[in-house]
Amino acid sequence: MDAIRIERTSDRTPLLVAEARQRGNAHGHACQIVPTAMELTRSLVEAKADEYREREPLYPVERESIETLPDAFAAGEFSRRDAEWVVQWYYRRLLGAIPDARRREREDRFGRNEFETVRDAITDVAAATDPADRIDRLTALEGVDVPVASAFLFFTDPERCIVVSEREWAVLADCEQLSELYPEPPSVADYEPYLETCRSLADRFDCDMWTLYRALWRLWKDRD
Repeated sequence: MDAIRIERTSDRTPLLVAEARQRGNAHGHACQIVPTAMELTRSLVEAKADEYREREPLYPVERESIETLPDAFAAGEFSRRDAEWVVQWYYRRLLGAIPDARRREREDRFGRNEFETVRDAITDVAAATDPADRIDRLTALEGVDVPVASAFLFFTDPERCIVVSEREWAVLADCEQLSELYPEPPSVADYEPYLETCRSLADRFDCDMWTLYRALWRLWKDRD
């Protein structure tokens, strides 16, 4: 396994740990050391996003979809298969973390929507800007919950929207960007602060959400 590049919040961490241990030993008891949170930096995000491109097998088809689906969704010039692909992508990128029966049930439910209804919902979302309104419009479709709706937002507006799952959320929590545990399932009220956190990070690092997503995904892989 390649070495994991972790940037910490303080160069004095090793010294502080040693000093704490000395104080604890002087009083005849062990001192509990609290790990320092990982710090997200622009260089780390760029490195991990590049690593995603090199190592993740879904990257080529994701890149093609990021490049083509936003315009297609905005114009309403997409097929049923294009819309179904987004639902399939959300579940299948997780590689077995979601039981197959649940995945198939969600995909089958989405397939029961009339295509005209799906097309109208997606084109409406492409024209809208408010995250809550966008999510509400998408979750009115069969088989679409907030996480799947966030996937549609990601491929509709990859400059300003990002998908949510336990994996991306966990990395942000590790970096102390989120204070709450991943809600199961997340609601619109949960997605909004998550999205604002990601937008703030993207602005800070001068990157789009597609880049941030790739970095978060690879950082989650590093947690193992």
